[in-house]
Amino acid sequence: MTEYRNLGRTGVKVSPLCLGTMMFGARGNTDHADSVRIIHHALDSGINFVDTADVYSAGESETIVGKALAGGRRDNVVLATKFHGSLGSDPNEQGNSRRWIVREVENSLRRLGTDWIDLYQVHRPEPDTDFDETLGALSGLVQQGKIRYIGTSTFEPSAIVEGQWIAERRGRERVVAEQPPYSLLVRGIEREVLPVAQQYGLGVLSWSPLAGGWLSGRYRQGAGQPASSRAGGQAARFDVTSPENAAKLAAAEALAQLAEEAGLTLVQLALAFVLEHPAITSAIIGPRTFEQLDSQLGADKIRLTRDVLDRIDEIILPGTNLSTRDAGYTPPSRTDSALRRRPRN
Repeated sequence: MTEYRNLGRTGVKVSPLCLGTMMFGARGNTDHADSVRIIHHALDSGINFVDTADVYSAGESETIVGKALAGGRRDNVVLATKFHGSLGSDPNEQGNSRRWIVREVENSLRRLGTDWIDLYQVHRPEPDTDFDETLGALSGLVQQGKIRYIGTSTFEPSAIVEGQWIAERRGRERVVAEQPPYSLLVRGIEREVLPVAQQYGLGVLSWSPLAGGWLSGRYRQGAGQPASSRAGGQAARFDVTSPENAAKLAAAEALAQLAEEAGLTLVQLALAFVLEHPAITSAIIGPRTFEQLDSQLGADKIRLTRDVLDRIDEIILPGTNLSTRDAGYTPPSRTDSALRRRPRN
């Protein structure tokens, strides 16, 4: 029996496992019928929370989700999608501006085959766009009934607080959820993001709880580097000769051994760990196949012992990301040196 959790303070009940659909479409499973069957299996197993984005396979993922929710399934699903990424050569076919938001929400609604989106999320920050403009446009969509709630993804603590301030001072709809990266190997959000989310009563749906596949059980020391569609497209993130990835491989090995001692698979350990944190509402799983989905279902029923949790903390220190690439977003203040230097006369 699934024990549903509150999505922040909204009163909406969602499953601890949220079905992520990034791997449905050209980026992963190209068979629409098979993808629909996987989504149906997840829903039949008690999952009522589905997350997608307009940029996943250039809208194809949303189209597949729409097919899966047709025929009466839509009403019982809390449906989340995102906007921000580029969807064309036009420089205005992206971002967090009012112009793009009011246009793109219509495209997402059409692809999803629905009249409303439960949680519409800003996929990434955009420092050049006034956050009040973004929240103003989203507030209008709430008032029109096209979206129910507003969320963000991979925002820094200061931006999360700014969103709450804007809502209070300028009468905007409040952001009710944040979607950050979180896993056994990516614990950076434990420093500030999760405490801030708790302070403001935000729901948190964490992405990549298996650390992009590092915690799938396939990456073991001495086993060689397995073939992977993700590794093929992002070779630097899986090159085990780099110091950061070597540290991730060593940690994954230690965690796999710990999981075996606890009578669990590494996948189960990874998901149970994420769901153990009191700030986490749901962990987003992103299966491409039935086998991958089945390996993750039921992980929300597992409770880790204090001893296991203490040993995890010894392997990866709380608040630590083993790789800087895994943060999901780096603000321009850290990537653009010109912002840290006075202009020359």
